[in-house]
Amino acid sequence: MVEPVPDQARSGSPIEILVTGGCGYLGSHVTRELCGAGFLVCVLDNLTTGHLESLASTCDFSLYQADLRDDAELESCFRQHLFQGVIHCGGLALIGDSIEDPETYYGANLIGGLNLLALCKRYEVSHVVFSSTCSVYGHPEKTPISEDRPLRPLNAYGRTKVAFEHALASYREAHALNYVALRYFNAAGAHPGGDLGEDHEPETHLIPNAFRVALGQREFFTVHGRDYPTPDGTCVRDYVHVVDLARAHVGALRHLFHGGSSGVVNLGTGKGHSVLEVVRACEAASGRRIRTVDGPRRPGDVPILVAEHTRAKQLLGFTPERSDLETICADAWRWFSRHPHGYRS
Repeated sequence: MVEPVPDQARSGSPIEILVTGGCGYLGSHVTRELCGAGFLVCVLDNLTTGHLESLASTCDFSLYQADLRDDAELESCFRQHLFQGVIHCGGLALIGDSIEDPETYYGANLIGGLNLLALCKRYEVSHVVFSSTCSVYGHPEKTPISEDRPLRPLNAYGRTKVAFEHALASYREAHALNYVALRYFNAAGAHPGGDLGEDHEPETHLIPNAFRVALGQREFFTVHGRDYPTPDGTCVRDYVHVVDLARAHVGALRHLFHGGSSGVVNLGTGKGHSVLEVVRACEAASGRRIRTVDGPRRPGDVPILVAEHTRAKQLLGFTPERSDLETICADAWRWFSRHPHGYRS
């Protein structure tokens, strides 16, 4: 990663960063990394899906409870702070929900995002790091997937991400906004300290649902499709440790502060793991059997999603440190075994 910054001697005061969605799974890890790097952090979250408890032991930060769709509340936040950068993790991210309720997704992910950009322009905040997704690629023609592949999202979630990436490019052209859009693949794992992890409801991710079986909270784990053109017939995905993702977001911010170029960057490992491989890794991490049953394919699932990640290394110096499957599952199990009911535990 590009080092250093913040340089308080140059700026005269700590560099303050806004993290939208900072109480969410990724956002809370990003907030912890920013605090550890010496930034002053303001978290903006409407707390509908995020957890304030996730930041209880993170660092000193300020919290502004507001929705990105609320212009007045959002501007009130900007008026009270002197942000020099934004890491935008806020928004909705359930693919199934986005298919059934596109209005809400366009409102939260696109309209809310445009409100954020308008205030960045008004308050002269010129550095934005955006949490995008590999869902922008849809059904790829080949893998690994490079950043120049066609964007063919299959659902409203992916389409809102594409639309906001286009908005960032337009603001770059018109208003000299500097940005990096990070298209990350499958976020997984938990902080190795065991106090910061994944708590969604409903839960759609593979590893948490496998561990719910290990914890006796569910009878079985459903494997959706055993007839894909992959080595064992189940879908293959590129899993990236959430701590590695968080560090990459901070690295992208540093890249912009040092005058780095704007653009889009994949965050992945370049290596895929099948559903059954991940289940076996979860069994090894927990020391418990995880019963599986076969189910039908889910609409929109593609056989293989694996990143071409050369640009991330070249541009950001990004090298995943904890993204081997064994470490991901071990860290995730440490969190789930200590917090079997999430932050309520």
